[in-house]
Formats: sequence, structure tokens, C-alpha cells
Amino acid sequence: MQAAHIPVLLDEVLNYLAPNGGTFVDGTFGAGGYTKAILNANKNNQVIAFDRDPTTRFTSEQIQKKFGDRFAFIQDCFSHMANYLTEKVDGIVLDIGVSSMQIDTPERGFSLRFNGPLDMRMSDEGLTAADLIKTLPESQLANILYKYGEERQSRKIAHALKEHTPTTTGEMAHIIHHIMPRPKDGSDSATRSFQALRIAVNDELGELERTLEAAPQLLKPNGRLVVVSFHSLEDRIVKDFLNKNSSKTIHQNKYAPAPQDNSLFKILTKKPVTASASELEKNPRAHSAKLRAAERTKVSA
Repeated sequence: MQAAHIPVLLDEVLNYLAPNGGTFVDGTFGAGGYTKAILNANKNNQVIAFDRDPTTRFTSEQIQKKFGDRFAFIQDCFSHMANYLTEKVDGIVLDIGVSSMQIDTPERGFSLRFNGPLDMRMSDEGLTAADLIKTLPESQLANILYKYGEERQSRKIAHALKEHTPTTTGEMAHIIHHIMPRPKDGSDSATRSFQALRIAVNDELGELERTLEAAPQLLKPNGRLVVVSFHSLEDRIVKDFLNKNSSKTIHQNKYAPAPQDNSLFKILTKKPVTASASELEKNPRAHSAKLRAAERTKVSA
């Protein structure tokens, strides 16, 4: 039995998204936790949800039955939302990374806890993790492990994976454990390599970057962008994007005219928002979650 899905930082997401009547995009629908909360927050709220995972369709149909035309579901990558939105929206929320339902399904190949096919695809299209190991040059595989998993033993692991070409999660974990014994702290030495392959298979960082770049054109003035990330690579991308596109305080001669502010966002979270102690007790997955939010300012040309 799978554990019930608990939306991470739900109260904080609603606080910064401020869904008080309008149209909102849930770019990472999953089990529909954010979507249902937004729809319940105000009877005038509408949600357009995206998810590339075909297993989310059943949940979307149940929400459709309850909320009718206030809800629309599109089975596609959230980076493609600009292809579907015909009008600007009041808010966009993203919960980046793998969902608990995907992790808890052995045949998806996302988790070290279960032995299953080395798949890791969030959709049912494209190359699997096993395909990448088999087809990529060893040097490119090592670069993926180092860049996306920050794995210091990336070259040794890539060499071993190319030599043995695992097809299941158990085989891959066994290969890595042979090179790197399990740490005494109880963590798993294969975790970083699993993360790296998952990110590469699904182009997760590219998805995030493309969506952030499109966000200014998709949001109304004062529209909110809320992003929940789960590791430093994602959080750094969000932080750098918001810093680049937000206003900066400029020290200048008090008699000189103020420079034109061409910023696209006003940052609402000076530091990333993390889970409270009470949430961590109920939902351990929230331990690494970080929320950043911003408000759309200037309308782009």
C-alpha cells in the first residue's frame, strides 16, 4: 500500500500564491494536492494543471468531476505551458522533482528501496536510465553523475556501469555499493548517482530553466510565481533567475534622477522558506524542500 500523498509546504504555497479569485497554473499536478487546495481556497479560482506522467490522468478526472469547468488538465511537460495558455494567469506554482507516487511505484525505477526496471522516466516516452547507461560514452556518463549528482567518484562509477550495464535498480545499486560501501550514517552511497540519472533522463533542470524564462510573459501584473525545490541544483537555478530579474538597490547621487526600473519581479522571499518542525514530523519528504516566491512587476514588451 502506498502512503497517502501529502503536499509539501502547502500552507506556505497558498500564502505566497494568494489564490483569491483568478486563474492559476499548477505545473506539477502529481496527486493534485496544490490544485485541490487552490480550488477550495476561493470559489472563483480556476486551475490549469500540467503533468507529463500518464498515471496522473485518473486523479485529474476525479477533480474534473468535482470542480467542473473550474479545472483543466493537460498531459504535457510544464515547460510547454506557453503553448496552451491563451491568456495571462494570476499565478504559477511548481513542485520540482520526483513525486512520492513515482518513488513508491517499484516498476517506475525511481527508488533504491525497491528492485525494479531501471527506467526513471516521468512520462512513458524517451530513453530510460538503462538506455542512457548503455548508449552514452563513458566520459559523458561520468559528467552527468558529477554535474547532476555532485558525485566525486563519478569516473569510477561510470566505468563500472558501462562495464556491467545494469537493467534494474538493484543491479545498479549493487555495482555502486561495491565501489562505495554504505556510509556509517545510514545513508545510501548510490543516492547521488540515482538522482543524477533521473535528472538527465527527464531533463529536469532544463524544464525548470525554460519555464522560468517563460514565466514573465505568462503572468499578469502582480501575478505570483512560487517554486518548491528539493536540492541545491534546482534551488540555485531559481535563486539566480529571480536575482537576475528583480530590482536592485542602487546607490546614487540624491540629486540625480532615479534610474528606470526594468525589473520583471519583486522577490517575496528574502531567504528560502523551509518546513516547520510540525510538518517535518508528519511529512519527512519536506526535510529538503525550499520555497521561493516572487511577484510580477513590469509588463514586458
